[in-house]
Amino acid sequence: MSKKSVVSAKYNIKLVDFILSLPYAYEARKSIDQKRRYTMSEKATLSAKDEEFRNFALHANMWKVVLYVGTPLALYQSLNQLFKIFDSMMAAHIGAASVSAVAYLSQINLMLSALGGGLAIGSSLKISEAYGAGDFTLVKKRVSSLFAMCGLLGAVILLILIPAAPQFLKFTKTPESFIAEGTQYFRLELIGMVISFFNNVYIAIERARGNSRRILHLNMGVIVIKLSLTALFVYVMGSGINMISVATIISQIIIFAAAIKNLNQKDNAFGFSRHSISLKAAVITPMIALSIPVIIEKIAFSLGKVVINSMSTVYSALTVGALGISNNIGGITTMPQNGFQEGGSAIISQNMGAGKPGRAMKAFGCILIINVLLGAVLMSLSLIFLGQISIIFAGENREFADMIASIYRYEAYGAIPLGINASVLALLYGFGRTKITLAINFCRVFVFRVPVLWYLQNYTEMGSSSVGVVMAVSNICTGLFALIIGFIEIRRVCLQYNLTTSILQPKAD
Repeated sequence: MSKKSVVSAKYNIKLVDFILSLPYAYEARKSIDQKRRYTMSEKATLSAKDEEFRNFALHANMWKVVLYVGTPLALYQSLNQLFKIFDSMMAAHIGAASVSAVAYLSQINLMLSALGGGLAIGSSLKISEAYGAGDFTLVKKRVSSLFAMCGLLGAVILLILIPAAPQFLKFTKTPESFIAEGTQYFRLELIGMVISFFNNVYIAIERARGNSRRILHLNMGVIVIKLSLTALFVYVMGSGINMISVATIISQIIIFAAAIKNLNQKDNAFGFSRHSISLKAAVITPMIALSIPVIIEKIAFSLGKVVINSMSTVYSALTVGALGISNNIGGITTMPQNGFQEGGSAIISQNMGAGKPGRAMKAFGCILIINVLLGAVLMSLSLIFLGQISIIFAGENREFADMIASIYRYEAYGAIPLGINASVLALLYGFGRTKITLAINFCRVFVFRVPVLWYLQNYTEMGSSSVGVVMAVSNICTGLFALIIGFIEIRRVCLQYNLTTSILQPKAD
């Protein structure tokens, strides 16, 4: 055999070996890629600021921790409430029928937004727990997986409800006049709601990181933009309620853009990474299990409000608007309480994740004292200035202003009981007892509210004031019910972790 033939034979043998090895090379490469993706998803660290806040939340004086986290959130919630109030005022400029349509459809929108909101609340508690436990890889996986779940949920809602909006509104017993005026408004609100799914997750993540001030500052900027656009559309351009929703969408997009910027951190535990999205039971099952009762709770609560609005139309369509405005005025008191509830639940879950149940109970003690004081002070101020507030909403319609005032005078008495309720909910959320929060809020609407209104409508002659009486009864009964459950839960925790009730005193550690 010639030298040339030998070289050719060797070359052919190597070529055959290379071809035969291709499947194995592909599998090896695939294995390397999978390992690389796994490694990328596993890599998660804390920034110096996140590490500093974690140490602060787990070791600092509890009063300082609760006020540091809760105060910006209380202001954030208050600004959101003012945002809703100004929206209602601008809708009222369009007409009383418009403000009633917005009030009615807003409750339906809240019922649907409970899906994303409940998922964000429940899941963020498990993120806070993993953060407190120091499992930063799990934090990153849960953050990324939560965004993915919100994207899927939002896509399903838009594909189903935008084409079927009129039919859905009829199914929810929406008055025909509201359907005619508000169908397009409702569709636009759906788009804004889906964007808010992502924004709620982002805000929950920032809350878990202790970035309450960032939430506050971002929200202040968004509110200025939103109100400026709404004023331009309503007062300058003379637009209807649809453009109010367009202004909302634009403001939600701004928060979404901030979320993309602030969470685009490759190795940070709180940054989003598609490689960290996981469908493993250890990652998503605890989040879903904790979120489902919250979702049901929020849907049931909003559905109950829709039922109450529907029942209120027996008196007049304006009664629905007056009740909605009364709820907005009441929100001046309850929204700051909800801010401390949300911040407090994050603090409690972080300390539980770190194995510090005593500090978790101290956080509850601080939240309870703050919320009761807030309820007393803000209720008093709202009643003192009720005449002026109701005129602002009603404009020159004196009958509408009197209706608003007569309803709110009853609703105001629930401010302190609802402060107790918010504090107990913070404790229950923080301990992952979302099934009990479901029971509380279900009873709030379907035991303490709907049956009472039915009774008053059928066996009394109170007229539209009965909806105010119902709000007072349900809020006070809810506070008392939460107080009983809170006492039982505190006793259970103290027995489980061998604590004494003196641990509730928020002293320095």
